[in-house]
Amino acid sequence: MTVSAVPSEASSASATPRGGGVRRSALRRVVPYLQAGPLALTLLVFLLIPILTIVTVSFWDYDSIRIYPDFVLTNYEELLTSPVTWKTYLNTVKFAALTWGITLLIGFTVAYFLAFHIQSTTWQMVLFLVCTIPFWTSNIIRMISWIPFLGRNGLLNSGLISAGLIDQPLEFLLFSDFAVVLAFVHLYALFMVVPIFNSMMRIDRALVEAARDGGASAAQVVWNVILPLAKPGIAIGSIFVVTLVMGDFITVRLMSGGQSASIGLMIANEISLLQYPAAAANAVVLLAVVLIMVVAMLRIVDIRKEL
Repeated sequence: MTVSAVPSEASSASATPRGGGVRRSALRRVVPYLQAGPLALTLLVFLLIPILTIVTVSFWDYDSIRIYPDFVLTNYEELLTSPVTWKTYLNTVKFAALTWGITLLIGFTVAYFLAFHIQSTTWQMVLFLVCTIPFWTSNIIRMISWIPFLGRNGLLNSGLISAGLIDQPLEFLLFSDFAVVLAFVHLYALFMVVPIFNSMMRIDRALVEAARDGGASAAQVVWNVILPLAKPGIAIGSIFVVTLVMGDFITVRLMSGGQSASIGLMIANEISLLQYPAAAANAVVLLAVVLIMVVAMLRIVDIRKEL
């Protein structure tokens, strides 16, 4: 009897660790879901549900006074078969392409100067903060500040006339596509500077020195070493700039003087006329276009290297 009691105690003692191990294993499987739960809930409430609502409303019908819950394709048919829509989309893509190209040039130049020509970390941070000063004010205030500068009797025209460079004011400076693109560049250039600067700061300086020791010129170092390693930052900045320009409407309205149109402005006008299903359909198409552009950028550059 005494001998048989020993295995029994041993088996009960060994059963407890196995039970504790099972509980710990189950807890390890649950913990990741608990950690991701708040983010998943936030995305569900503030992203997925609003998008599903917009998609649902885009199939509803409406008249001048009411909205009818229904399932019709009229909104998409009128949207996609209208020449005005295609012209507006092309105009918006034009704004996005011009803004992207100019901000890329400015962003790469500024980031390269801060990362490779300013040796002091303190001065890098000081100059970087100087770049953020315009963002301490409202976008609208920054846009309006261009009006007295670019106007027919503004500072720029007055200065050019006083210097004898022109005989009459330049009409294209304000309330034109030029003014719209200029305002976009002013508003969104920093969104290109920051990720490119972050990418360049991660580049091993030994690679640059090795290229120079190998006889590469400054242009060859930039093109063959720095530019390929900065591509993730360029991709992130491009996504920021393109998506912001594609959805912007207030800049086009103010800086073009009502002479240019964009998809965001079209949606805003439809909402002001209480044409919510048409605006929702337009928003769905715009979202699809932007997603296609973002996916194309991600196919070219793997931004996971940056993250």
